[in-house]
Amino acid sequence: MIQVMKRGHCRIAFLLFAAVALWLLASAAVAGEYAALNGVKGLDTVYDVSLGSPGMANVVFWAVRDVYQNESVRALAAPPRTVVVFHGAAVKLISTDRKGWKPEEVAEVGKFADTIRQMKKEGVAFEVCLYAAKVMGVDPATILPEVDHVGNGFISVAGYQAQGYSVVRIP
Repeated sequence: MIQVMKRGHCRIAFLLFAAVALWLLASAAVAGEYAALNGVKGLDTVYDVSLGSPGMANVVFWAVRDVYQNESVRALAAPPRTVVVFHGAAVKLISTDRKGWKPEEVAEVGKFADTIRQMKKEGVAFEVCLYAAKVMGVDPATILPEVDHVGNGFISVAGYQAQGYSVVRIP
């Protein structure tokens, strides 16, 4: 009888150990390689973009897309929410007017526009600061239709931050 009880306790202990190990593995799988995601329910991010180089923008926006498409971010309880606010020289990147670009930059600007279109389909929200467009000499009518117009992009960035979004600056 004692032998049976000992075996029963061993089985229970093993099952408890296995359950705890599975729970720990599942918790680690949610955060994946990112300790920064431990305890995070969802990732809401606003990108404050003033970068004016089309080549660099294409490189950086590959990384921006990876944030909301990343398996570790997708595994969080709440789906990621992403907003991009353009101001400064970046407003030229989202204009259909190609005047002022070097011939080798025109293709990069077109590639960036394609990225914006794709990201919009993936649920990313875009805003452009009309004050910056005016200062940079960009006609608001030439802004890509995927991008919403706001009077002051800093108000948008501050507002999203007040709503709990993390701000990532892309200077």
